[in-house]
Amino acid sequence: MKICTTFCVSLATVLVMMSNIVMAVAETHIPTTLDGPFDPVTRRFDPSLRRGSDDLPMTHPRLRKNVTSNFPEQIALAISSPTSMWVSWVTGDAQIGLNVTPVDPASVGSEVWYGKKSGKYTSVGKGDSVVYSQLYPFEGLWNYTSGIIHHVKLKGLEPGTRYYYKCGDSSIPAMSQEHYFETFPKPSPNNYPARIAVIGDLGLTSNSTSTIDHLNYNDPSMILMVGDLTYANQYLTTGGKGASCYSCAFPDAPIRETYQPRWDGWGRFMEPLTSEIPMMVIEGNHEIEPQAGGITFKSYLTRFAVPAEESGSKSNFYYSFDAGGIHFIMLGAYVDYNSTGAQFAWLKKDLQSVDRSVTPWLVAAWHSPWYNSYASHYQEFECMRLEMEELLFRYRVDIVFDGHVHAYERMNRVFNYTLDPCGPVYITVGDGGNIEKVDVDHADDPGKCPSAGDNIPEFGGVCKSNFSTGPAKGNFCWNKQPEWSAFRESSFGHGILEVVNSTYALWTWHRNQDNYKENAVGDQIYIVRQPELCMKDLKDPHQSLPYNSSTKSSSAINHLSQDVSIIISQILGVLFIYGLLSQVEWS
Repeated sequence: MKICTTFCVSLATVLVMMSNIVMAVAETHIPTTLDGPFDPVTRRFDPSLRRGSDDLPMTHPRLRKNVTSNFPEQIALAISSPTSMWVSWVTGDAQIGLNVTPVDPASVGSEVWYGKKSGKYTSVGKGDSVVYSQLYPFEGLWNYTSGIIHHVKLKGLEPGTRYYYKCGDSSIPAMSQEHYFETFPKPSPNNYPARIAVIGDLGLTSNSTSTIDHLNYNDPSMILMVGDLTYANQYLTTGGKGASCYSCAFPDAPIRETYQPRWDGWGRFMEPLTSEIPMMVIEGNHEIEPQAGGITFKSYLTRFAVPAEESGSKSNFYYSFDAGGIHFIMLGAYVDYNSTGAQFAWLKKDLQSVDRSVTPWLVAAWHSPWYNSYASHYQEFECMRLEMEELLFRYRVDIVFDGHVHAYERMNRVFNYTLDPCGPVYITVGDGGNIEKVDVDHADDPGKCPSAGDNIPEFGGVCKSNFSTGPAKGNFCWNKQPEWSAFRESSFGHGILEVVNSTYALWTWHRNQDNYKENAVGDQIYIVRQPELCMKDLKDPHQSLPYNSSTKSSSAINHLSQDVSIIISQILGVLFIYGLLSQVEWS
């Protein structure tokens, strides 16, 4: 009788828990792209929040230099390949003033000691070092020369393995404290990074700190940085408060000067993250930084190691890499993107080489969005879209991440401004927190439609035109939120991509104001690949596959099966526990 009573009570408890699990799953139902296309939703800017915040001063504890002499700082990781990792850092002191003299980059060595056990370094990697200068041949403008920037590639690493490392110059000796990183699993349809953080237009403001603190709390395994990193060209040369409108603050400036020590402050600001997880970057317009002799992008090109050569690219402005079963393509919006150019040829070759049976997910990123319903930067990079969109659609890119617009927006699947279930999901995350404040005006708001002469790109041509088809035919702007814009909100934040398997990936956008709220999200959706629909015939890039009732039906079935699998796994866990308990009672 005691045995029966114990068993029955346990069984009843299991049934109650099963019921609670089912109810919880039902209450937290997360939509999928199979449920789309979605009716457009706009969440307006919360007037109780500030649209922006001031730049952090260079004396801020997270920006000032905290090492002495030639000890490493600004340590950062970047993926080279599944079996190799870049380690970068800076030593020595930068100089800024009217007269600066570059130091000898060979005066400090570039070494990385590493191994699989803490304190036991079985291998040593050596690399290169370099310095760069930012020079202005105008009276009163300050010049800059960097500290020594080191890059070392660690080769022959094992996938899915933790390594401990120190970097620096052992002959001085000046080695860093111990850090560690974990290599990603071998490319496979069954292996994926745990969480990939996506940020754009970060800067160095109080809002930036909220973004990074929130991101760090979400424990990412990689950072995808989609351009406009430091906003060094928005910071006053004399220090102090940043200028949200540079041309307004300095109408007579002969060149857009940049305060290069902001790059050093930014490297220190990011080091707690980048010394242990890889950060993959792509350039934005704030990285152009023109100087004497027509030189541009000097800081970006010198400070960051990217797998350009490893991916067959001859330029650090565009490259690709694998992270488990995801193939990432990083494109340059501020270098030649025409179909007759080197970047386009490289992109086509790279897409042709992707084996979707090994890396099912294909994710692209660049700075300036093609699909954007905000007034800011509206249709600014239409020329790039006209050159490249068809190629990306032809090879069935799954997701595209952009920045540039200082707000959040997620699109319905779209191709050539037409809803298409095989088009990419475009997501704009230019809401990192920079000095230029959050964008709040939409191109479809009354009186907010830009003219064709507005939003001229800093690189490339102008291809703006009225829509030739669809509900906005004959107009430059829609009179309501476009059908391809699924959700938009004017808030600062960041995103997390969690690929579940070869067809499901969970995308979550986190708002800064939700930082201390438990389980709060600004936007969340499962992005679902449909290879059986979209990969069956790729010969005709113009083929349109409209949404229909069968797609909707499969949505309900697939999503139900996913929810059921979650429930079953939870129930099995509960049954296992109570099975053990009943065995104990039986004995």
